[in-house]
Amino acid sequence: MNDPHPDPENDPTDIYEPVAYPRPQKKSLLRKLGPIGLLIFYLFGKLKYLGIILQVGKFKTFITMLISIWAYAMFWGWPFAVGFVALLFIHEMGHVAALRMMGIKATAPMFIPFMGAVIGMKQMPENAFAEAVMAYGGPLLGTLGAIVCAGIGLLTGNPFWYALAMTGFLLNLFNLLPISPLDGGRIIGVISPKLWIVGLIGAVALFYYTWSPIVGLIIIMGSFQIYSSTKRSAAEKARYYTVSPGKRIGMGLAFLALLAVTSFGMLAMQIPLNNFQKYGSPAHQEMPEDNNSLIRIR
Repeated sequence: MNDPHPDPENDPTDIYEPVAYPRPQKKSLLRKLGPIGLLIFYLFGKLKYLGIILQVGKFKTFITMLISIWAYAMFWGWPFAVGFVALLFIHEMGHVAALRMMGIKATAPMFIPFMGAVIGMKQMPENAFAEAVMAYGGPLLGTLGAIVCAGIGLLTGNPFWYALAMTGFLLNLFNLLPISPLDGGRIIGVISPKLWIVGLIGAVALFYYTWSPIVGLIIIMGSFQIYSSTKRSAAEKARYYTVSPGKRIGMGLAFLALLAVTSFGMLAMQIPLNNFQKYGSPAHQEMPEDNNSLIRIR
C-alpha cells in the first residue's frame, strides 16, 4: 500500500540537482610570468615616457650622442670616440648657427652611429645662396674644431690630438665633395647645379678606392638629386638659382679656400703621426689604424 504522504527525506524518487561548482579561473599571462611579467610590463610602461623624452631636442641629442660614442668606442676606444663625436657635434652646430643667422629655426642634432649626424630645418632656404651659406657653416666650424685639436697636439706633443685633428680635417674634406646631399654639393649648387656631375664622378672614383657603403649610398642619393633637378620647371630653377655674380664668385672662392685648408691640414697631420710611428710615442693613446674607416656623412 502506497503511503499517500511519503517522507521526502526517505523517498528514493527524489531528484537531486547537481551542485554547480565555479570553474577554475585561467591564470592571466602576467600571473604565469610571475615576477618576470611584472618587470616586462613595467618596462613597457616606461617606454612611452622614453618616447616622449626622445621628442625633446636636447634629450634626443644627448641620448643619440651617447649611443654613437658607445658604437665608435668598440672600434677606436673611448677617448677617440668621445673626440670624434665632439667634432661631429661642432660640425652640426655650424649648420645651426648659419641657419639662425638667416632667421631659420633648426632642430637639435641627432646622431646616427657610423652615419654621422643630421639636423632638421623648420623651413627651406629662400634661394640657392641661402642654402649654400647654411651648408658652408658646418665644414667651416668643423674645420676650426680640427685646427684646435692640431694646436693642442703642438702644445702637448700627444699623437692622440694629431690623429683627432686629422680625422676632423678628413671629415670636413669629405663633406666638401661636390655632390648632394653632402655640404659641398649644396655649396656649389649656387655656382651651377651642373657641377654635381663632377662630384658624382669623384664619388664613383672614391667608392672604387674605398668600397665604402656610405659612399655608395651618397652616389645613389646624388644621382637621384641630379635626376630630380632635371624635372624642375625652368621658372622654378630661375627663381631658386637667381643669384648675383658677386655672391657666386664669393661663395666659389670661399669653397676653394676651405677645400685647401682641409686638404693641407690633413696632409700636415701625417708628418707628426708618421714620426711617432717611426720613432715611437712617449705618450701612447688609442688611435684608429685605418683612416679610410673614418669617412662618414657629416
